[in-house]
Amino acid sequence: MKNVMLLVLLFLAGSISAQDNTLTKKEKKEGWKLVFDGKTTNGWRGYNKPAFPEKGWNIDQNSLHCQKKGGGGDIILQEKLTNFELAMDWKIGEGGNSGIFIYGRELEGQPIYHSAPEIQVLDNDRHADAKAGKDGNHKAGSLYDLIPANPQNTKPAGEWNNVKIVAKDGKIDIWQNGAKVVEFTMGTEEWKKMCADSKFKNWPEFVNNNAKDGFIGLQDHGDEVWFKNIKVKILK
Repeated sequence: MKNVMLLVLLFLAGSISAQDNTLTKKEKKEGWKLVFDGKTTNGWRGYNKPAFPEKGWNIDQNSLHCQKKGGGGDIILQEKLTNFELAMDWKIGEGGNSGIFIYGRELEGQPIYHSAPEIQVLDNDRHADAKAGKDGNHKAGSLYDLIPANPQNTKPAGEWNNVKIVAKDGKIDIWQNGAKVVEFTMGTEEWKKMCADSKFKNWPEFVNNNAKDGFIGLQDHGDEVWFKNIKVKILK
């Protein structure tokens, strides 16, 4: 009975929704596919690992939940993607830092960010990284250390943000809370020049990533973060 009452209170508070982790008829017709069912970790595993982490991540509030200092490590969607739309909701804990990776490669002995561009997930009001970088390119929604999100429309810690990533033939558009905030094209001379003026300049797997295919990843930065409504549409 206590569990039922807790679910009712969470629903009324907006922490969970009856529509979480479901597809509408329109989305199904458009070709969207859920890659997180809100109940299990099916379809996900640890980066450079054969299975999902045994610690550090759990299911909470119908979401994939990275626990604070849980030590689980980054996780990836098991299937590689080439041209796609990816959508999800994220909520960061107070003072938290995390990220969403695209086109990651599994490189032995190296973290996913050595190859994968990162869309920043951050508590802009409390985490020091929001003031680092250049022109706000470490704030939430930004292409980390490369392009700042514009407009910067992130909701504060404890509230849900929506992100959509459209990736086709190396061109990437990032949408946050209904507005396009970043666009770029991987593998071009402009891309390489931009990388040369960043922390990634000495990481050839990152600079030369041509976005032919790769893994979607969710970052364990040691802080609390939740992800839900994760869905993918394959583009031709």
